[in-house]
Amino acid sequence: MTSTASYVGRFAPSPTGPLHFGSLVACLASYLDARARSGIWLVRMEDVDTGRCRSAYAEDILATLRAFAFDWDGPVMVQSRQVARYQAALQRLAAHQLTFACSCTRREIADSSIAGVDGPIYPGTCRLRHLGDAGNAVRLRAPDEMICFVDRTQGRICQNLASDVGDFVLLRRDGLIAYQLAVVVDDADQGVTDVVRGADLLDSTARQICLQRALGLPTPTYLHIPVATNELGQKLSKQTLAPALSPFAASSLLVRALAFLGQPIPPGLEQRPPAEVLAEATGRWNPAAIPRLRSCHIQ
Repeated sequence: MTSTASYVGRFAPSPTGPLHFGSLVACLASYLDARARSGIWLVRMEDVDTGRCRSAYAEDILATLRAFAFDWDGPVMVQSRQVARYQAALQRLAAHQLTFACSCTRREIADSSIAGVDGPIYPGTCRLRHLGDAGNAVRLRAPDEMICFVDRTQGRICQNLASDVGDFVLLRRDGLIAYQLAVVVDDADQGVTDVVRGADLLDSTARQICLQRALGLPTPTYLHIPVATNELGQKLSKQTLAPALSPFAASSLLVRALAFLGQPIPPGLEQRPPAEVLAEATGRWNPAAIPRLRSCHIQ
């Protein structure tokens, strides 16, 4: 779905399990930011990692969104149906000699690397080996230059991919397209103008901007909200046993998410139906009130 609307936002969960409170916070922020600006709000299933994703979870996610009164525009994009477009983008990058094949395992990289912003920095082992793609990963040659952007919540962010990340994977050794490439192609295909998501993806943004520039695609505006953490400081997730959202507590959970985002809450809001909570919150939406933090413990 390509749109000419002045604002196009999206919520893009991975169907690896049911939605939890952390998912709700990200969903709510993206929804309110779009609706408060009379924009389009899309839903996309990021199931490119077919080994971990399940169609049953995707169906459950959509049912939960409906129970919480979220209404989206247009059809739901499903990443696993867009593989040909990702492959075409990969071929364009290869044609400009921006990629190379890599046979290194994670352990080999970890043994010969230093820590970067998002794991070990790839040391460039296979850059000049001229390996074939078959059975190997494909990496983008990270430019040795500063990539900067201004996040609407987190402020100015700068990153040198060569020194902070290293050459990063676009095609995994198992043949699956990596998240960084898929999300860039998807956002461009859907005409996304504004990305609102958790700050756990803040350090991925420079890589995505790099790919956008290499492919001649527009760069959206970014807003990264704090990640919700448990009492141990862990991000809420399936791995940390975050409980699934209960449709029977939709209004109270929405109000709790609004409080997490620093939004004003009129008296008695949690007693109203979810659709009314969303309508009230849309009219009061204030992105400037979102805490300027990368993570925040849920109360």
